[in-house]
Amino acid sequence: MTGNKIKWMGLIIAVLCIVTACKQQHTPKPRGYFRISFPERGYQVFNEAHPFRFDYPNYAHVVRDTSANAEQHWVNVVFPDFDGQIHISYKAVNNNFNELMEDSRKLAYKHTIKADAINERMFYNEERKVTGVLYEIRGEAASPLQFFATDSLHHFIRGALYFNAIPNQDSLAPVINFVHEDVMHLMETIQWNN
Repeated sequence: MTGNKIKWMGLIIAVLCIVTACKQQHTPKPRGYFRISFPERGYQVFNEAHPFRFDYPNYAHVVRDTSANAEQHWVNVVFPDFDGQIHISYKAVNNNFNELMEDSRKLAYKHTIKADAINERMFYNEERKVTGVLYEIRGEAASPLQFFATDSLHHFIRGALYFNAIPNQDSLAPVINFVHEDVMHLMETIQWNN
């Protein structure tokens, strides 16, 4: 046999081996997300020199808002394990109650562009004189939970939950679901310091 015939025979055998050896289909693994460990749930009271107080989770801490447009009684409830925070802003009601409520509603519905749905949950605590609305924003919105709480005469608090991550409903859903209960607890425990 000549050298060319041997090369051709080797090539034909190699091709046949490759074609017949690959009978099994390869299925790639689906994309996954990191497992998230949730802390044990517990609360502590935030009651500093502000016109309000509330309970916040043990796994969080409260810091003064130092952003450029922050006002005196603005704070952030920081969740270091989840790289997120609730921005809480306070305004005194001074013949501007309707304006404050409308601003809060507009800020929540500003996420309509990316949201699949926005659910509103009403809240009322007669004993503490606190009423409010929790906005549950579903979809790829930057802020999945927002709320306001007020006595409609003197105090108005607005809160918005943000994570330092690109909004991805699938990857953030477990954390949002966990924090949701704590946001509701915070809102339900707001009291006014007169």
